[in-house]
Amino acid sequence: MQKKTIGLVGLGLMGGSLSIALQETQKPYYFIGLDHNPSHCKEALSLKLVDEIVTDISDLSQCDIIFLCIPVDGIISVAKQFTNLHPKCTIIDLGSTKEKISNAIPTKIRKHFVTAHPMTGTEKFGPTAAMANLYQGKVVVLCDLEKSGTYQQNVAQTLFEDIGMKLVYMDASEHDRHAAFISHMPHAISYALANSVMEQEARESIIALAGGGFKDMSRIAKSSPNMWEDVFRQNKENLLEAIHTFQSELKKCQKMVENEEWDRLNTWMSKANTLHNIL
Repeated sequence: MQKKTIGLVGLGLMGGSLSIALQETQKPYYFIGLDHNPSHCKEALSLKLVDEIVTDISDLSQCDIIFLCIPVDGIISVAKQFTNLHPKCTIIDLGSTKEKISNAIPTKIRKHFVTAHPMTGTEKFGPTAAMANLYQGKVVVLCDLEKSGTYQQNVAQTLFEDIGMKLVYMDASEHDRHAAFISHMPHAISYALANSVMEQEARESIIALAGGGFKDMSRIAKSSPNMWEDVFRQNKENLLEAIHTFQSELKKCQKMVENEEWDRLNTWMSKANTLHNIL
C-alpha cells in the first residue's frame, strides 16, 4: 500500500501527539513537518514525530492530508496561503474556536477543509509534550461539515476514528458558544486564580499550603498565553457572556457568605454537585 503523506503545521503537543497516534494505527504514513520554531523542528525529527522538515507552506501543497495544529489566528493566516493543492488534499484544522476560522477559509479551497476541535490537551507544549494517548477516547467536534467535500469528510472521519476519537457534529457558531462556557471560561478563571494568589501570597506560603484543589484549578494557567490570547480574541463575545454568568454565580456565593445564609449556601453547593451526574 502506498504511503499517504501527512503535513503537520505545528509540531507541539497537538501535532506531535497526532503523529504518534497515527503511527500506532500501523497504516503507512509519511510525515512532513513545518514549524516556525527551529528547535521544535529539530526535536520533532529527533523524536521521530516527522520524517522530514520543510520551511514553506507551499512545500505541503501536494500532501494527501494536512493538519493545522497552530494557534487560531495562525490557522486563518495559513489557510489563505494554500495554492495549487492536490485535488484530493484534505486540510484539517484543530483550532479551539471554529466560526471565524470556518468563515475565513477562501471559497476556492473551502471543500478541502474540515474544521475540527479535539476536546483534549494539557498545559504542556512543544514536541517533548507529545503523548501517545492524548486523543484516545476523547471527543472531536466536526463543524460546518456540509461545507467540506464528501471525500474530505470521509478522510477526516476515518482518521479521527482510527485514533480512537468520538465524533460529534455542530454548527461552528454553536460550538463557539458551548466552548466558551466549558473550555475558554475555565482558562480565564484559572489565569485569574493564579494571579490573585500570586498578588497576595508569598512564594513560600504557596508552596507550603497549595493542596490538590488549588493545583487542579490553577493547572491550566500554565497553558500558552500566546495560544489562549488568540482564542479569547476570536471568541470574545461568547467568552464575555460566560465570564458575566460566572461572575453572577460568584456574587451569589459572596452575598450568602456575607449574610450568613448557610442553608441557602448549602443548597447552592448541592446544586453544583449534580454536575457530576452528567460528567
